[in-house]
Amino acid sequence: MMVRRQIFHTLSQYIMALWILVATLFVACSAHAEFSASELQLLAYEFFSWRASQQPSTHDDVNRVQRPDGWTPDWSPQALQHYDARWREFLDRLSKLDRTGWTVADSVDFLLLRSAILRVDHERNVVRSPQRDPDFYVQQTLGSVYELILEPPPFLEERARNLVIRLESIPATLQHARSNLIECVAPFASNTIATLAQIESQLATFSQELRLLLPEAIRPRFVDAVQKASDELVKYREWLRASLPRTTTTFAIGKQAYDRYLKRVALMPYTSDEILQMGRWEWERAVAFEQFEALRNKGLAQPPLFATVDEQIAQQTRNEERIRMFLVEKEILDVPKWMGRYRNVRMPAFLAPLRWLGVADDLTSIGRIGHDASKYILDPSPTLPFFALSMAIDPRPIIVHEGIPGHFFQLVLSGSNPRITRRYYIDSGPIEGIGFYAEEMMLQHGLFDDRPRTREIIYRFMRLRALRVEVDVKLARGEFTISDAARYLAQRVPMDEATAQEEAAWFAAGPGQAITYQIGKMQIIKLIADAQTTLGERFDLRALHNYVWRNGNVPIALLRWEYLGLRDEISTLF
Repeated sequence: MMVRRQIFHTLSQYIMALWILVATLFVACSAHAEFSASELQLLAYEFFSWRASQQPSTHDDVNRVQRPDGWTPDWSPQALQHYDARWREFLDRLSKLDRTGWTVADSVDFLLLRSAILRVDHERNVVRSPQRDPDFYVQQTLGSVYELILEPPPFLEERARNLVIRLESIPATLQHARSNLIECVAPFASNTIATLAQIESQLATFSQELRLLLPEAIRPRFVDAVQKASDELVKYREWLRASLPRTTTTFAIGKQAYDRYLKRVALMPYTSDEILQMGRWEWERAVAFEQFEALRNKGLAQPPLFATVDEQIAQQTRNEERIRMFLVEKEILDVPKWMGRYRNVRMPAFLAPLRWLGVADDLTSIGRIGHDASKYILDPSPTLPFFALSMAIDPRPIIVHEGIPGHFFQLVLSGSNPRITRRYYIDSGPIEGIGFYAEEMMLQHGLFDDRPRTREIIYRFMRLRALRVEVDVKLARGEFTISDAARYLAQRVPMDEATAQEEAAWFAAGPGQAITYQIGKMQIIKLIADAQTTLGERFDLRALHNYVWRNGNVPIALLRWEYLGLRDEISTLF
C-alpha cells in the first residue's frame, strides 16, 4: 500500500510538472490575455510550493499541507527576515501582471493569490506569533510531528525518516524561540506552561507505543530523538516559567488591523462592527430555535451514550453510508463514486498522549485523493469534551460537519480543482462556513427527524458558533481578556470549562478564525437567496451546491461574483 502511495505521489508531481510545461508552451502561442492569466497560475504554483515549506503548523485540521520530503521547520531570525522579503517579492510580481482581457474567473484567482500572499504579511507583521506566542513553537516542533502521525499506519521508511528528522530539529527551533519571543504575552505563556505540564510522560508513552511500528533500523535513532526533544521541551517550559515576570498582557491586534484583515486577507465584505451584529442576531435565533425544539421534544427520553467505542464506530459507518445516499436521493449534492470514506477509528495508543496538539483526524491530502479519512475517537463517556460527547450520542452532526458533506468531502473536491490557485488556496471562511452550513441544511432536509434530540445538538452547535463571533471580535479589538472569553463561552453555550478555556486561548492567538463558521454560513445562505432571485426558474440548488463545494476553498463573496455576476460585495476588495 505504501509503495502505491509513493508511486501515486511521484506521478502527481510528474503530471503537475508536465502540466506546467504544456501550459507554458501553449501560452507562448496564445493571445495576450491568456498568456498573462496562465502566468498567474504559474506564479500561484510557485507561491504555494514555497508556502508548503513556510506555512506554520497549527491546531487546525483544514489548513494542514503536504510538506516536501526531508522538510523541517525553520523559524530562525534569519528565516523570518527571508519570509518577509519573499512575500513582498511575490506581491510585487503579482501586481505587475497585465490583467487586460481577463475573465471573471481569472480575476477571482488573482484576488485569491493576493489574499494568500497578504496572509503571510498578516501572520508576520500583525499577529506576530513568532514574537508573541510561546505555543507557536510547540506547534512548529511537536505540531509538525503530529502532522506526520495522523495518517494511519504503516510507518514505512520515508515517513519514519521524516518523523525522526522533525524530532531532531526540535532543539534548534526551541533555541530560536528564545531569541524571537521579544514580545511574549503572559496569558499565552501561562497556557503553554500548562500545555507542557505532562510533556515528559506524554512523550515517553508516545515513544514506547510508536517505536515498534517503525522500521527496526530507525528505532534507536527515533528513541534518542524523542528523549532529546522531551528534555528540550522541559527546559523550554521552565524558561517560560522564569520569563513570566518579563511578559506583557497585551495581545489584541486592534480594530483597524482586524478590519483590514477582513477585507484584504479574509475577503469578507464586512466591518468588525457588522460582523459583531451578525453574530448577535444568529445567537438569538439559535437560542429561540433551541427552545422551540426542546418544547417540541418535551417528554422524550434523553438518548444514551454508546456502550463501547466499537458500537460507536459501527453506527458511524452505517450513518456515513446513509448520509451519502441521502444527499443523492434528496438532490442536494452529487457524490462521486471515487470519493473515499470518512471513518471513525479507535484512538491509537501512540496518538492519544499527543491529541491535545490539534484536531485528531486525517482528512487526507492532495497527494492522497481517493483515500479514506480517519477521525480518531475515545471510549464513550459523560466526561468527554463538548464535541466528542455529541459524537458518543449521535455521530451524524460531526459526520456532516467534518466528513460528508463537510470538510473531508469539500477538501477532496477542491483538491481536484483544475485551477491551481483554487486547489491550494486555504481559508477557513468558506471551508468552515460550508461545514457549519451543512449542519443546518441537512437538518432542514430532514436528516435528523428520526432522532429529535439530535436536532437540539445542532442548535447547541449553532449557539456556540454564533458566540464565537463575539469572542473573536472582542478579543482581537481588546474588549475581552482570555478569561473573560472563556467564562462567556462556558456560561452562554453552555460548555465545559476546559474546552471553553482552550477555545478562548486559541482564538486570542489567531484572530479571525472563530468568526469563519458563522459568517461563512451566512454568506452561503445569502448566495442561495441571491441566486434564486437572480436566476428564477433556472435556479437549481444541487447545481449551486456542486459549484460551491468544487470551489470550496474560495471566499463566498468571490463565488457570488463569478456565479451570478454581482460585483457589489467585491468592489471594495481590489
